[in-house]
Amino acid sequence: MNNIDSLIENLNKEQKEAVLSTEGPNLIVAGAGSGKTRVLTTRLIHIINQKKAWPNQILCVTFTNKAAKEMQNRVMKYVKGSSNAVPWLGTFHSISVKFLRRHAEALGYKSNFTILDTDDQKKLIRNIVKGEDLDAKKFSPQLIMYHIDQWKNKGLLPKEVKIKKSGTIIKSILKVYEIYQNKIKDLNAFDFGDLILFCVKLFEEHEDIQTIYRNNFKYILVDEFQDTNFIQNKWLNLLVNENENICCVGDDDQSIYSWRGAEIKNFLTFDKIYKNCKVFKLEQNYRSTKNILETASNLISNNSNRVGKKLWSSANQGETVKLNCYRTGKEEAQGISDVIEKKIKKKYSLNDVSILVRAIYQTREFEERFLQVGIGYRVLGGIKFYERAEIKDAVSYLRIINQKFDDLALERVIGNPKRGVGESTLNQIYLFGKANKLCLEDSIIKIIERGEFKPKIKTALHQLINIIHKWRKDSLKMKHSDLLKLVLDESGYSSMLKNKKDLENESRLENLKELLRAMQDYDSLQNFLEHVALATSIDQEWEGAKVNLMTMHAAKGLEFDVVFLPGWEEGLFPHQKSLEEKGDFALEEERRLAYVGITRAKKEAFLSFAMKRAFHGDWMDALPSRFINEIPEECVEKNEIGINETDEFEFNQDNSIEFDEEYRSPGWDRYKKNKILKWKK
Repeated sequence: MNNIDSLIENLNKEQKEAVLSTEGPNLIVAGAGSGKTRVLTTRLIHIINQKKAWPNQILCVTFTNKAAKEMQNRVMKYVKGSSNAVPWLGTFHSISVKFLRRHAEALGYKSNFTILDTDDQKKLIRNIVKGEDLDAKKFSPQLIMYHIDQWKNKGLLPKEVKIKKSGTIIKSILKVYEIYQNKIKDLNAFDFGDLILFCVKLFEEHEDIQTIYRNNFKYILVDEFQDTNFIQNKWLNLLVNENENICCVGDDDQSIYSWRGAEIKNFLTFDKIYKNCKVFKLEQNYRSTKNILETASNLISNNSNRVGKKLWSSANQGETVKLNCYRTGKEEAQGISDVIEKKIKKKYSLNDVSILVRAIYQTREFEERFLQVGIGYRVLGGIKFYERAEIKDAVSYLRIINQKFDDLALERVIGNPKRGVGESTLNQIYLFGKANKLCLEDSIIKIIERGEFKPKIKTALHQLINIIHKWRKDSLKMKHSDLLKLVLDESGYSSMLKNKKDLENESRLENLKELLRAMQDYDSLQNFLEHVALATSIDQEWEGAKVNLMTMHAAKGLEFDVVFLPGWEEGLFPHQKSLEEKGDFALEEERRLAYVGITRAKKEAFLSFAMKRAFHGDWMDALPSRFINEIPEECVEKNEIGINETDEFEFNQDNSIEFDEEYRSPGWDRYKKNKILKWKK
């Protein structure tokens, strides 16, 4: 038996069938932890080994360069040849570049075209907005790029976009899109979204070129097929020849990226497009315990738009999934920290422990707690809370209000939002201050008095200094959290973020709301600023192992021994905004996200929710997520943390928040009445 035979022999029955069935259209429905990458790679090696095709006759598409590299390395162990074992193995974008380099002239481009990065795009769009005399605050590069990307994902160039309403903002954005596309063509350039779109145009408009590649590619293999968007799916379909030897691998239950254009219907309708399709289900999980899989499977079974499968494992039953109820979000962070400190770290490395949140702002309470008790942590796929740009901006406003000599804070404030003050003006102010031994603020005042600024800069800086003086007076008579709300509004910072309607800025706004919540725990602006300074100055590069903090979206494809999933409350998870915008479609995607979160756990999983959570600085009753009710009671061990039958919720947090002694959470009462949660005593 050679190495390749043993590779196949070590597969389970379903995996082996999926590998050996090389002909015709195949859909491999690969559950979480079922070895899909192993199956895809083995299938590729088998095709080459059986001489069904030469390596250059196989098109193999992945979603990340990392995945492509790993697959190349695996194939090289079994296939003799060059260092690039399969030349057409790569991402949609990297393969598209190869097509376009070869045939750029057919589209009116030169083969040495440039690929624009994000900064290039922003700069070009800013110039167009300025040239069209559009409001730069209203038409931000981020907003315009978002819409352009959406159109390109749908395969639409400017002339193909149809707008239902006239006179809308979209109409102006479409005009910018048209000018933008003309300009980048003049530059002999493509942006990232163009690469796939123009390949599709190339194949549609030049049948002879399409035929070359359709005849060349005897087999097409696609990884993470559930994440494809409209234009990627069309790209694939244009390259499939009459033999229809296309094999797509993925998991419809892990389709969680609709917000970036992914269309689950590509996966669900594959067998409708390719009539002779064979469907293989990989249901044996090699990652998690039976209890974890049972919990995840029961939850996802509530989705109607899915192929349908049920994961199982030959592993042991394992620890029961824990479902914990806490009184507040702060107590939830404390409780999870205690579990990690007292139990988990004795059994596992902290590197193998992860806390998965629905929204990135949720990391704040955990970061604060970990800093307090000295647990090392890292934020994967994101930045630590007090290091996020919008948080540093807001804190800088508070610092300059608190201390007029804080030159660094004022410098940051001057540029956020932008006031037309460039480097040369700042250098002028600094040099004047140095010569006259003045702080930045006093330097600005003196130069204004001397009339040495240009009129626009003078007006902008004069307004800023005046409003800072006003805020200092306001700070003497109002709560510091209310002060920050006022500052963010009157500075134009809030409107700057609100006008840039994209996911990134929505996340920034949520982070600022969480900052307002954090300020409630401190009795003065001075104490809060001291806390922030200490939190950011502590050496956070702990030696040794660290807990992983990340969103559930960022966790896809990863695995950990222990996973904590906090904040399972209505409005937070499933996320209210998603439900309002997309209804049942969003609910199913949120449930898939829950499924992804639970299946990251190999050995232990902890779900939790709070009965009260601070929202926009105010305490709100919280209801446990409907997802909790969808998990059978026998699947989880339910625990009240510090809550009993007589608990009247007269709880304080460090004596900083007081509640009516007779107050009882309506959410708690409702759920007890409905017997949805039967807690262990």
